[in-house]
Amino acid sequence: MTMAIAADGLIRSFGTVRAVDGVSFEVGEGEVFGLLGPNGAGKTTLIRLLAGVLTPDAGSARVLGLDPTIDGSAVRSRCGVLTETPAVYERLTARQNLSFAADVFGVPVPDVGARVGDLLARFSLQDRADEPVAGFSKGMKQRLALARALIHDPELLFLDEPTAGLDPVASRQVHDLVGTLRDEGRTVVLCTHHLVEAEALCDRVGVLAKGKLIALGTVRELSDRLLAASPVVLSFLGPVADAVAAAVGAVPGVAVTEREERRLLLAAADDGAAADAIGAAVRAGGRVVSAGRREHTLEEVYFALQEVPA
Repeated sequence: MTMAIAADGLIRSFGTVRAVDGVSFEVGEGEVFGLLGPNGAGKTTLIRLLAGVLTPDAGSARVLGLDPTIDGSAVRSRCGVLTETPAVYERLTARQNLSFAADVFGVPVPDVGARVGDLLARFSLQDRADEPVAGFSKGMKQRLALARALIHDPELLFLDEPTAGLDPVASRQVHDLVGTLRDEGRTVVLCTHHLVEAEALCDRVGVLAKGKLIALGTVRELSDRLLAASPVVLSFLGPVADAVAAAVGAVPGVAVTEREERRLLLAAADDGAAADAIGAAVRAGGRVVSAGRREHTLEEVYFALQEVPA
């Protein structure tokens, strides 16, 4: 796979604070990569290093085959960036905001009108395209900033909390957009606190904490490394009787971790123990209608990482 981003040992400090501390990772072309971590973890500083806005104290990076410290302008001309708090020109209209951005990024003049119109429609802003942005809601400003990030048809997008302030319909539109960008072969780096969103959209994730990259991989890879075997879910035709729950819990290698009216969640040492649990439930009178493993969620992986000693 061709790499859109390759970072090697990036370090950046501000005074005595090391905001990015020896970060190395790669992102393939056409990949949606999630960058996760709490506030102050170093996500924004890392993006600024990759975009050539900041220079690293040590380490190196290649973005779209270019060195951001040397070719920062060229990198930025091929990237779209949405910051966490998008700054739009509130005295200008939405159409003027996008037209100005098109001019800054060198979009050919004959293409500007059609491209602006397409983006206004894509983000449901066409009905208010010629009104000053000062009167827009936070969500509308967010949609406008997203449209602006796409105005020059970038190969790589850095999206920082792209659904912040959006209603469920607009959030779904952004999710669909990210999927479309992937289908078009574009690369997306998604910075988010929304773990469900990251799990739904990202091919892989990297987790930052105090400037260090503490985890990198798919959700499945990380769960296999950090967590016990994925839980087994037994679903029953009727309410789970105490005798059934007790029989299942008595199976060697099995523990009942959660009990609902018609469902048991089990921690099973292996598939053999899970099969024994199903047999025990049936012998105790339980009418099992389904059984299967539930994959660990990104949220479970994320919080497991918080428990790993530094």
